[in-house]
This record gives sequence, C-alpha cells and structure tokens, in this order.
Amino acid sequence: MYRTGIVNLPLHSGKAPRWLFERMVKLAEKTSDILVYEFGQKEFLNRMSNPFWFQAFSCVLGFDWHSSGTTTTTCGALKIALNKSNLGIKVAGGKGKASRKSIEEIEKFSDELSLSYKKIEEMKYSSKMAAKVDNVCVQDGYQLYHHCFFFTENGDWIVVQQGMNENYARRYHWLSFNVKNFIEEPHAAICCDRIENEVLDMTSKESRETRKISVDLINDNPIHLKKYFLPNNQSMLTDFFYKIENFSMPKHHPIFNIDIGKNGIDVLQKAYEIQPKNYEELVALNGMGPKKIRALALISNLIFGSKMSWKDPVKYTFTHGGKDGFPYPVDRETYDNSIQILEDCINQARLNKQEKISAFKRLNSFIEDSTLEK
Repeated sequence: MYRTGIVNLPLHSGKAPRWLFERMVKLAEKTSDILVYEFGQKEFLNRMSNPFWFQAFSCVLGFDWHSSGTTTTTCGALKIALNKSNLGIKVAGGKGKASRKSIEEIEKFSDELSLSYKKIEEMKYSSKMAAKVDNVCVQDGYQLYHHCFFFTENGDWIVVQQGMNENYARRYHWLSFNVKNFIEEPHAAICCDRIENEVLDMTSKESRETRKISVDLINDNPIHLKKYFLPNNQSMLTDFFYKIENFSMPKHHPIFNIDIGKNGIDVLQKAYEIQPKNYEELVALNGMGPKKIRALALISNLIFGSKMSWKDPVKYTFTHGGKDGFPYPVDRETYDNSIQILEDCINQARLNKQEKISAFKRLNSFIEDSTLEK
C-alpha cells in the first residue's frame, strides 16, 4: 500500500541468454538467503521496495544496467529462486499473461504458507488495488504490463510493477508496512531519466480536496453532470458577437477531452447506487477507469475550483555486465566466483548457527544433570 518509488527505464529488445539467466537465478537465491538470514523477511521486502537498491541488485545479477529488463528479468529470477526456497517468501504474477495469474498464485502459495482466509483476501485486494491505482490514479501515460506480488508467511507484501509507453518503461514500488490507505501515497524515492509534462496524480496530497469532491459528485447522482461528460451541440461565439478577430484555439486540448461515452455514464450511475464511502471505494469499483477518474477530477476543478496535482511523481550501481555487452560484457568467471563466495558464506553462517544450537543443547543437558544431582 506504500508506493516507495517510481523508476523510468528505456526499452531494450532481446532477452537474457539461458547461460546468464540460470546464473541470475542462483545468485538471486544466494543473495536472498543471506539477506533473510541476516536481517529477516521484513528487511528483505523493505530493500526490494527501494528503487535504488532494486536497481543495484538487478545490475549485480548481471542484467542491463538501466533498461526495462532490469524489472522483468530480475523479478523472474527471484520468482524461481524464492518459490522453491524455504525462506517463507513467495512471488506471484509476472510479465504479460503471467501478471493476470497473480490472484490465482496468491491463493496457491498462501495455502503453502498456511495463511488465514482473511489475510489471503487482504493480499488479493492489495494486489488489485496497487495495479489499479498506478493505472488509473497516476495518469502518466504508462500502461502496466508487469505485476509481481512478493509476500511472506506473516502476510507482509510488496508490489513491483512496470508500465510502458512508446519509448520508456516505468517501474512502481509498493510496500505494505505502516500504511492507512491506497489513495494518498507519499514517495520515499523517485527515480527517472525523464519527466512527463502532464501527469494527473490523484494520489498526491495536493489532490485531496478533488478526491473528496469526486466522491460527492457521484453520491449526489452524476446524471445531472451528463452535459459535462458527453459532447453536445453548443452555440458558437459568432452567434453572440457581430465580429470576432484573431480568435483561435488548438484543434485538440487534452485537458478538456473528457468524453467517457454512454457506457461511462452507466458506470457512474451504478457507482451512485452503491454510494461509495470514500475515494478508495470509488476507485476500487469495476469499470472505474482512467477517463472517469480524470473526468470527475476536471469537473471538480471546473465547478468548485478544487486543485489537483499535475506534477510527475518521479530521482549507481555495481554491475556484472549486461546481456547486450553494455556497459560491458558479463565476465562469467567473476559471476561464478560471486555465487560461490555467497554460497560459502551461507554454509558458514549455517554452520555457526548449528554450533550455537549444539552449545545450547549441551548447556541444557548440564543444567538438567545438575538438577537431578540435587
């Protein structure tokens, strides 16, 4: 529920070769093992939700240092590594068609982790809302095509999802800790190579009043707002003035392009019948898409003068190299050495842990023997 950052990435064609992806899975497994062992599951999620750390991690795994593939391939490697591990962390969803299996996989893996029905339903709702908010409430021109839902045996979760426009991909991070709702999300970090000129951000604090008025407009029956939503025959200025000189307007103006069609009116009418209690409930309704959210925001501004944010919510790394040889080719020997070093560290850590357990057992036996002697 806490979106920690947004990253803009250029689109690169191609895919990770098998020899590299297999190594990525191994390194992802060893790194995750150490992180969870040393810092716990929550810290693992916290780091994965940090766009800077995630970017560095993807480079360590050996993928393109700044391309869209750092999201999809890194999450793909983590999904394989974590879902077969015993770390108590699972990954649902993925790229394209796999993203639509998120709910199904949350249910499947939650059963494996013995999560309660209530917790499973909360996570399913969180997965749906994270995707909808970044597709509907943050109107930045990036269509979501990748959605990964990471969650633990305690029900904590993060979302790493990605949208795409013609030339760039943008990654969104969400973290479940200490959040009250889905629709007012301060960013802890925002990373990008480009900023869009016009972004309607209904999750911004600046849009708070507009969110409230949007709900009021729906609950007050939107049918009387029909004239604002649909094109109609209007009189021209020349009907009222004898002569007008040097008056011209652009052919298209996106701010006023709010036609949502007859079906859109029907959706708003159904929303009125439901009477949503707040903006989150309004956004969660089926059929409440970007055009309707935008139309309600613009009408709120037109009638009541409420403000909304038009600012784009968007702010290094060691790398083993990229699949396309940029910034330099992957050195396989160095990569394999990194995997081996981490594996040795894990084995040594487990050995030390086992020694401690054995010591406690010996101490417990000594105490029991002493008690019996007394």
